[in-house]
Formats: sequence, C-alpha cells, structure tokens
Amino acid sequence: MRILLVSPDPKSREMMRLTVGSLKRQAHDDLEFVEVESGLDGIEAGRREHFDLVVADEIASHAGAFALARDLRNRENPFPGTIVILLDRPQDTWLAKWSGADAWFVKPVDPFELADKVLDLVKEPV
Repeated sequence: MRILLVSPDPKSREMMRLTVGSLKRQAHDDLEFVEVESGLDGIEAGRREHFDLVVADEIASHAGAFALARDLRNRENPFPGTIVILLDRPQDTWLAKWSGADAWFVKPVDPFELADKVLDLVKEPV
C-alpha cells in the first residue's frame, strides 16, 4: 500500500506514519510512505504517482489539505484512493466534505480512532 503524508510539521507527519504504520499487520500489505510538506507538493505527487491513501494535515501550506483533496477528486481521472484530512477546528468539517475527503478528524487526533477508520476505508472496495 502506497501512502502519501502531507504536512509542513515533521511531528505531524511522524504521528501519521506511526498511526497508519500500525496497520501493516492488519492490512496484510507492505506500506510505502511518501512525505511532502505542502499541499502543492501533495497535489503534484497525487497527479504523478499512484497512492492508495492520502493523509493531509489541514495546515498543509501552499494550497492546503482541502485544495489538495478537491484537486485530486475533480481531475479528469479522479483519485481513486482514500483521502483523510486532519482538521484544526470542528467548524471546518463542511470544507472537508466539500473537498471530497473520505474521512476527517479534529486534532488532537486519537491515533486508535484514526487507525481503525483508515483500515475500514482501505478495506472497502473502491
């Protein structure tokens, strides 16, 4: 499984990697992580490469997580994988829905809840 992690904050990317990485045994798949710091870099990577999962921090600079999800979902060939956004405020859930994200969590994120939801989403047939 290829996973794109998007955040300008190295600690946030580390939390994402550790949380999603804990699913390796349950997902019955090797996990390959690609990390980028900005939403623009995430959009470029998502257009260029195949990812099964994108986890993006709302504070992703230069375009942000909402723009990243919206761009990937509204392409001529829409992104088929799972997109999860980590929100700074509960008021932004409507933006997460609008962007086309499959799931969103308000920070601080419960790593077990995030891992369980990601596992459910990646197990669902696309």
